[in-house]
Amino acid sequence: MGESDALQSIVYHRGSLRLLDQRKLPLEVAYIDVKCSADGWNAIRDMVVRGAPAIAIAAALALAVEVSGLDFTGTPAEAASFVSEKLEYLVSSRPTAVNLSDAATKLQNLVSRAAETEKDAKAIFQVYIDAAETMLVDDVADNKAISSHGAEFLKQKLGNAKHISVLTHCNTGSLATAGYGTALGVIRALHSGGILEKAFCTETRPFNQGSRLTAFELVHDKIPATLIADSAAAALMKNGCVQAVIVGADRIAANGDTANKIGTYNLAISAKHHGVQFYVAAPVTSIDLSLPSGEEIVIEERSPKELLNSEGGLGKQVAASGISVWNPAFDVTPANLITAIITEKGVITKSDADETFNIKDFIQSAK
Repeated sequence: MGESDALQSIVYHRGSLRLLDQRKLPLEVAYIDVKCSADGWNAIRDMVVRGAPAIAIAAALALAVEVSGLDFTGTPAEAASFVSEKLEYLVSSRPTAVNLSDAATKLQNLVSRAAETEKDAKAIFQVYIDAAETMLVDDVADNKAISSHGAEFLKQKLGNAKHISVLTHCNTGSLATAGYGTALGVIRALHSGGILEKAFCTETRPFNQGSRLTAFELVHDKIPATLIADSAAAALMKNGCVQAVIVGADRIAANGDTANKIGTYNLAISAKHHGVQFYVAAPVTSIDLSLPSGEEIVIEERSPKELLNSEGGLGKQVAASGISVWNPAFDVTPANLITAIITEKGVITKSDADETFNIKDFIQSAK
């Protein structure tokens, strides 16, 4: 688990965690040290690390670093309670990302069960550390499976076309995950398979994850790519420049409604109008079966400064003083606009009878 290249967003060794400060990309590659859950909370909230899978892993490992050297004198039950409370705190840093809450729940259940049999508080922390480290390893394998399933499915759906161009939004690559990526991973797989003609990426305003991060990854990997303004996507589709749109997800409801970076809904509507296939690529941990539809997804609002100032709020003022701001971080794309959902377990398609997703049955059959 080492620092293999500049695109590794999470650099972890037991007792040590460094996160690539993605706010400084693409002009500067710098890492920050994370020594406790509070550091992890701030890194997530301040967008040092972003992307639903990476957020969950960074949060889990931040707590793993904290407990690895903790002088704790309580009982195993108290150790489990300590871990559980810290995880609840970390979840509050990014409430829309279901991967984070899902990981927290699983880890809480794990330490709770361990507390029933272990006789030493340190053993509880060790169980937790092992599980957090496993998350890091598993994420890369899951991403490669998503990418393989997605590339093969796109080839089939597009009639085994020899040249495919796709549009993506926000950043869903190595910088948003433990490695390789989800939607951008599919693009990588298409490229390695020799059938990607070009990848188009949006700026993804106001924080510019597309122009700063996705473009950075595409150039780094020498993938033929073009950056467009968010507002140019419909014209791009009208001109027949892309055959598919591939995006990630922060939370997918049981019916397939998908919360993702603001602007995703716009792309889905444009894709539907122009007959362009629209795909969501995400691990099954992004699926929240407790929510029947996207109506129940809580949408986080970001600071007004991200619109009032340049560089996603970090630069000089560019908007008129006194103007009100509405700055939701995500929007919800209805399932009827989504062609299919690509996961590490396979591709979730719609039933021929009523054109709806049966995600619950898919997950049960994939276990």
